[in-house]
Amino acid sequence: MKILYYNWVDYLDDQKRGGGVSQYQRNLLSHLDQLSDVECLFLSSGLAHDLRNRTPRWSRARNGPAKDRHRRFEIVNSGCMSPSHHSFDHPAQVSDPATVAAFADFVSAHGPFDVIHFNNLEGIPAEVLALRTSLPGTRFVFSLHNYYPFCPQVNFWHRETAHCDDFNGGANCVDCLPFKPDPRMMRLANSANFTLQKGGIGPGTKLYDHGARPAMRAGIKAIRKLASARRRAATAEAASAPQPAARDASQRAEAFRARRARFVSLINENCDAVLCVSDRVRQIAQAHGITPGLLHTSYIGSDHAALFTRTAPKETLLRPDGTAKMAYLGYMRRDKGFYFLLKALETLDDGLAARLHLVFAAAGRDPEALATFDRLRARFASLTWHDGYQHDEMDEILSDTDFGIVPVLWEDNLPQVAIEMHSRHIPLLTADRGGAQELGRHAGLVFRSEDVESLHGRLAEILAGKIDLQTYWAGAMTPVSLDAHIQELLGHYADAARPVHSASG
Repeated sequence: MKILYYNWVDYLDDQKRGGGVSQYQRNLLSHLDQLSDVECLFLSSGLAHDLRNRTPRWSRARNGPAKDRHRRFEIVNSGCMSPSHHSFDHPAQVSDPATVAAFADFVSAHGPFDVIHFNNLEGIPAEVLALRTSLPGTRFVFSLHNYYPFCPQVNFWHRETAHCDDFNGGANCVDCLPFKPDPRMMRLANSANFTLQKGGIGPGTKLYDHGARPAMRAGIKAIRKLASARRRAATAEAASAPQPAARDASQRAEAFRARRARFVSLINENCDAVLCVSDRVRQIAQAHGITPGLLHTSYIGSDHAALFTRTAPKETLLRPDGTAKMAYLGYMRRDKGFYFLLKALETLDDGLAARLHLVFAAAGRDPEALATFDRLRARFASLTWHDGYQHDEMDEILSDTDFGIVPVLWEDNLPQVAIEMHSRHIPLLTADRGGAQELGRHAGLVFRSEDVESLHGRLAEILAGKIDLQTYWAGAMTPVSLDAHIQELLGHYADAARPVHSASG
């Protein structure tokens, strides 16, 4: 079986972009390499550009280590830049014939493939999916790691401040980004980076870290300053003439509405399977028009899953002295619920606070957050903060944790950190958005997202000893191992029964 995997960023990217999906791709390929009858190639797109604006083409990947160089490729000069914010309202997210042609040329040169598995569509035009009609022997599988087909911001998070459950016919998308990167500036930065990589100058080398990177930052800053001045001048000029603002906004809204509709139709018409990393993702995809018969809940396999058989659950969330320790692992980000959590903890009843130990493993030096930590220390049983963490540090950080918290404000598909804590038999207190709640499947440890009083109520119940952990673990999900996940994937890859699709879905 020959498989092509696609994601917008190389899984060995030397700038460590791609987060959990890149980690997932690394793990997946490492395990698939152990199968003698499977060959895997990998393609990325949207980050590599020539200094000259040349026609899109494919090339062997230049970033990252020499490891796996035989199978790592990239599309250079894609009309659709990645990640999504860098081409937020660009029509090439849907259609760019030259980039589609480059993708098709790669498939022709290195195929035929039994399967093309898209772990994302960022970085390529969605119309790449239409190549399915000219590749009758190839199955197209698409994994929903985020909501890019329905939301160009990728996570239904409006203006980086609020959950978005209705895009208002595209109108909400028009002003969604508080800051929209200048495409010319991003392309120039990508071009400079790509040129340096060709010369072997990348992150970790002295020339890059101490010479090229500072120079690039200074150049980008200068370009940004010039662009800002030009925007101010253009704004001043435009202000002196009447502008059809309402009509322009209406047209832009229609473009976002049409974008979503086109993505949905292309997926319905061309994908053989759409894999949803949680059941909540499947529900959201179906609500946005993806044909139900295409959708499969497919929990990602984790290399932490083996810990589930090597650890044992505690009998109670409470310690002999009536206290409990709660851990937050992740980012100092609003959408992850970090600042919501701080607000909720600051207003928690003093009697409850005095019985709760806190652990935060979150990278960042936000003065507001650090000042809040100082205030919380005075009221809570204890507070420990780790400025980020490595995976090999998790066991030590979580060694005496009684429960974890996943307070996300967006429909977080299924946070890897939730799987990692769950695999260690650490119960999870979760918001009712996203897939993390599916791990414990216990209503007593789920609170209403963004609702401080609801979270306070759950913490009170925990500290009152009302959570029966025997019931919790009896209904909890067993983490999926990578081996089990791969067997499931191979089933989707080998299934020859292609569903009948309609253009409307």
